[in-house]
Amino acid sequence: MTEYTSPVPMPALDAIAPEPYRGIYGMPMFPTIPTADLAESKDFWLHGLGFIDLFSIPERLTHLRRWAFQDVLLVPGEPGPTTALTLSFSCVPAQLDEVVARCEELRPGCTSGPEEKPWNSLELTIETPEHVRVVFTAARPIDPDSAQAASLRAVGFDIPRG
Repeated sequence: MTEYTSPVPMPALDAIAPEPYRGIYGMPMFPTIPTADLAESKDFWLHGLGFIDLFSIPERLTHLRRWAFQDVLLVPGEPGPTTALTLSFSCVPAQLDEVVARCEELRPGCTSGPEEKPWNSLELTIETPEHVRVVFTAARPIDPDSAQAASLRAVGFDIPRG
């Protein structure tokens, strides 16, 4: 039996993002997203969000990937009229400003944040051309003796004490 480990680095403000994973594996989960313009959507996901084109079947399918287990399939079709779907992807803090800049260059006004969340992350929200809300979540390190750590313990998080 092969053991899989998470590609997500431990929370740190200077965490290093893993390279996009190009290997083939049985995907445990992936969204299939319809798009009215496969070329435009592919361009946004590649150049804005930093995915790679693992493979494409022209005019039928594009299989995108970032880190291991961060797969998305784009297919021709009509997207929903509003942002009904939210997909969250792990990232590291250093990636957030770069993603904002790239996405805003391609689609001005499509980003919101990054915003500090009470569950100890920085989150950037992006609306894609297909009306999908993508959230890039960067875990932050936590001071085990802080009020935030105490608040997280109070709701059931196992935060070791310093």
